[in-house]
Amino acid sequence: MRGPIAELRAFLDAALLEPVKGQHPDPPQARTRRRVVVAVTFVIGSVVLGWALRIKPGDPLFYAGSLALAAVWALGALASGPLHFGRGHTRSGQRESRPVVQSLALGALVLVVFLVGSLVVARIPFLREPVDALLDHARFGSLPAVLAITVLNGIAEELYFRGALYAALPSHAVAVTTVLYALTTVGSGIPLLVLAAAVVGLVTALQRRVTGGILGPIITHVTWSTGMLLLLPPALELTR
Repeated sequence: MRGPIAELRAFLDAALLEPVKGQHPDPPQARTRRRVVVAVTFVIGSVVLGWALRIKPGDPLFYAGSLALAAVWALGALASGPLHFGRGHTRSGQRESRPVVQSLALGALVLVVFLVGSLVVARIPFLREPVDALLDHARFGSLPAVLAITVLNGIAEELYFRGALYAALPSHAVAVTTVLYALTTVGSGIPLLVLAAAVVGLVTALQRRVTGGILGPIITHVTWSTGMLLLLPPALELTR
């Protein structure tokens, strides 16, 4: 029987390092169309994201901006061509299945790492203050509405970045999608948000490479983002 370290290593190998067989690359004739749609969507989405992140907490316009952003990413992704759900490794290693439980576990693991890191961030004012300002959208607005928007945006971002954009790239898709995803958050002016986007973008891009589809990245992203929305505020309060 394997110990905890060996179990964790085997889990990370299966979730992030060992691609499953039978993936579905775009045929050459479809890739050109996808690249054009992806490029246009990226420009529009980056502009809308920068605008949405600068809306003051409590302003109803925040909801419209966030929904508009989700619509841009999702519609652009779907218009670019077919997207696949993908398949993941099972614990037995004898078959493959939809990567649901694996992705939930990976999202929870990333969430724990971020929550532990937040205890350090909370003690550094110039890092904490921008994070508090971002969380004010939930504090001063409707938490159920912000939660729903968080889920929708998580799904839409994965449809685009780990779905359409990843499929459009001929090589180095993990690195390129991670960098571009992080760059879209630079306009927020929040360094930790850029770092979070880079980390989550890398994890979900590796998942996309392993599973060949969008389901795993979606589940991981939504698990992380909803967990941060609900658990980060009380975690930061512990250090006040």
